[in-house]
Amino acid sequence: MEKNTQTAAISQVEISTTWGDQFKQLIDTERGKEVTGIAELKKYLNRFGYIRPLPGTNFTDAFDDRLLSAVSKYQSNFGLPVNGRLDSETISSITTPRCGVNDFSLAGPLHTTRRYHFFPGQPRWTHSKLTYSFSPTNTIDYLDTSDIRNAFRRAFFRWADAIPVTFVETPDYLSSDIKIGFYKGDHGDGEPFDGVLGVLAHAFSPENGRFHLDAAEKWTLDFGTEKSKSAVDLESVATHEIGHVLGLAHTPVKEAIMYASLSPRTKKVDLTVDDVEGAQFLYGSNPYFKLFSLAAPDTSNAGVYMVAVARILSAVLMLVFCTAT
Repeated sequence: MEKNTQTAAISQVEISTTWGDQFKQLIDTERGKEVTGIAELKKYLNRFGYIRPLPGTNFTDAFDDRLLSAVSKYQSNFGLPVNGRLDSETISSITTPRCGVNDFSLAGPLHTTRRYHFFPGQPRWTHSKLTYSFSPTNTIDYLDTSDIRNAFRRAFFRWADAIPVTFVETPDYLSSDIKIGFYKGDHGDGEPFDGVLGVLAHAFSPENGRFHLDAAEKWTLDFGTEKSKSAVDLESVATHEIGHVLGLAHTPVKEAIMYASLSPRTKKVDLTVDDVEGAQFLYGSNPYFKLFSLAAPDTSNAGVYMVAVARILSAVLMLVFCTAT
């Protein structure tokens, strides 16, 4: 099987991210120390569900036991060595651009089955034909509109291939189930964007349908023509956010689409077993979708050949089924 993630050659330390400059100075800070920037780190961890301020207090620059617990929880959730320390690997993960959806519900724990996660209450769409539309005003003008639409069409198809849900584009933005737009800063939903290479996008759980991307990012559909070190692959982020629209929360599985972070100049669009099993738990499976085609990555020619054959057979069987009925 082809690798799920492709990363253009680039050093993360060469890129200035929203959180990079203020958090790199915290590497190897130990419990009991008081260092400028710790309060901002606590705000970051609070934003994504790992820590809350004590009633009537503000976050301080002290590395206290509550921060130690939050860091350990973050490390566990991102598949890092759990030691509660602000080591270089942990800070590197924290400063990587990511989705803006909370990793945990502060009102209560996320429901967890195996490794994939859901939003509290396991919300899902109650109808199987979902319409989507693009905002006529909140757009970007440097990518061709038809290319953007095609990228989203491919992203929606990946999920529709695995579950009995169809996605249909409609020109009627106001009445569509899923509303897609590019926004900057505070855009009225209580989840403001923060500039280049911080929060890339966010989407809301069913049946809300809001799907917002940060217009400040340098979005691209082709790393061959876009040379910016901070370029972000639009199709990869779209595929991830559709998972949220369907009801999936973040997973600790690094290879999965629903992993929270995505480095710049990285293309990651293929669903993994973790992604598919989570979606099928909510919606069931398409009758001819085969999970074995999503086995562990195999870069050998034989592996690629077997996956291709499996997908062709699946398509042929579906065609026969539709013709017979």
